[in-house]
Amino acid sequence: MKRPYILVSNDDGYDSPGIYALVMSLRRIADVVVVAPATQQSAVGHAITVQTPLRARPIERGKTFTGWAVEGTPADSVKLGVSTLLDRRPDLVVSGINHGMNTSINVIYSGTVSAATEGAILGIPAIAISHASHSLKSDLRPAAAFARKIAKEVLERGLPGGTLLNVNVPNVSADEIEGVAVTTQGRSWWDDGFETRRDPVGRDYYWLVGKYVWDENPIVDDAALRKNMISVTPLHYHLTDQRLFETMQEWDIGRLHKKQ
Repeated sequence: MKRPYILVSNDDGYDSPGIYALVMSLRRIADVVVVAPATQQSAVGHAITVQTPLRARPIERGKTFTGWAVEGTPADSVKLGVSTLLDRRPDLVVSGINHGMNTSINVIYSGTVSAATEGAILGIPAIAISHASHSLKSDLRPAAAFARKIAKEVLERGLPGGTLLNVNVPNVSADEIEGVAVTTQGRSWWDDGFETRRDPVGRDYYWLVGKYVWDENPIVDDAALRKNMISVTPLHYHLTDQRLFETMQEWDIGRLHKKQ
């Protein structure tokens, strides 16, 4: 029987520790190919390249880590991989392991989540997986092991069209993980600002700073991580506010076309 075929991508770049740990884990259950950005692409969201040519080069980190490095975004990588670079259609897209959590409002900015979202847009079941530490020396083994388990589950069960799973793993040892929670996307947000700094020749520049304001709702992604639980959140790229859509039927908004 033919083994499943998994496309792995990320936003930290093809040479990050996280993507290597993910590939090494997933290859135990599937044939794995990497199509990922050639450089760091964190927080680019779902940007795609339309004004400059895309270039991709073959990569190999030993015999078990092969694929393509794309001089573009995470979404570019998945789109180009599925449409052009790969010789067969993947059964699953897995994006990660991201260095740093992708919960709440972060999913809008996240290139890791966007790579998985592109898979969902293309009709392929997809998973994004992140580890709640930015340190490149963090122990990624619990996240890599769970990625393999949830990937196997999705390969067997499938996902509804347009849906992806956003997985966040706490920065604790495997023995300290308290379980797995199916969660909703939280409403935590960044209270952002910019520090004005000065470069060596006296010119001002601006550095983004901020404080994370936590959502205290117990069923959201952030709350699970704070309890040392793995968070699994089903996401969909359909963004219509259905309740407001219904309310706006009463606005008689068509009359605005006639107003001078």
